[in-house]
Amino acid sequence: MKSIYTVVDDIYSTVERKDGWFSDAIANNLSTNIVRSLQGQLGQPRTARLRLSQMGPRCPKALWHSIHTPELSEPLPPWAEIKYSYGHILEALVISLAKAAGHDVQGEQDEVSVDGILGHRDCVLDGCICDVKSASSRSYQKFKTGSIKDDDGFGYLDQLDGYILGSLHDPLVTVKDRGYLLAIDKTLGHMCIYEHILRERSIRDRVAAYREIVSRTISPTCECGTRPQGKSGNIELDMRASYNDFKYVCFPNLRTFLYASGPTYLTTVVRKPDVIEIDKHGKVVYN
Repeated sequence: MKSIYTVVDDIYSTVERKDGWFSDAIANNLSTNIVRSLQGQLGQPRTARLRLSQMGPRCPKALWHSIHTPELSEPLPPWAEIKYSYGHILEALVISLAKAAGHDVQGEQDEVSVDGILGHRDCVLDGCICDVKSASSRSYQKFKTGSIKDDDGFGYLDQLDGYILGSLHDPLVTVKDRGYLLAIDKTLGHMCIYEHILRERSIRDRVAAYREIVSRTISPTCECGTRPQGKSGNIELDMRASYNDFKYVCFPNLRTFLYASGPTYLTTVVRKPDVIEIDKHGKVVYN
């Protein structure tokens, strides 16, 4: 019987084979999963409700606005939508490769619930809850080294906690106390598996806290993280806050500067950076 602990080596061995293993059945399954994922991402309105995929650390003000005034969110530029579609394609490929390598894959995109909050898990792999993640080469190292345990800026482990807990009574799931992140480096194609022990109290507390926040009639205070930008005296949003879709709601006077490495969001400008500045609509600011 195949084991989740060998899935990466088994996928590598399968890809190396030259015996026609990429069958019509595998191709059809892969194309179906890619189409389903892209249809869910592209051109679809986003539903304003709490999801298990949103259970990572979040600014309470942004969380509240995501439910009550979702129209105030920062729209994704088209190139970002295309970039995120790469992840859906790669994740569907990984699941199809696991099947081709002889592993038991069931329960794909089944809906699960934790204390009334719904989500859709990726799959049950060899009896284990498994969430597939694509990552940049730098972020991939967190999965490979295990440092994601202490540096989980996007809340992947909170999300996984929700899927594990929501699947406790599912007969497809034979391993009840842990789940796995199957990560792929979207630049180099390297893969690894990360084992995570369920933190039931943590995810239940997070669900309760987020439900209380969105039940309020007035938006709570912003808790976005900031940090000094070098020694200039400028203050910038930290990494997690820079991905906040409501950062311009949290900081109405936020200024955006385009560095070669990407945009930097400044809450305080003491010394104006010598790079292009844009407004929240992406238009160049001339001043």
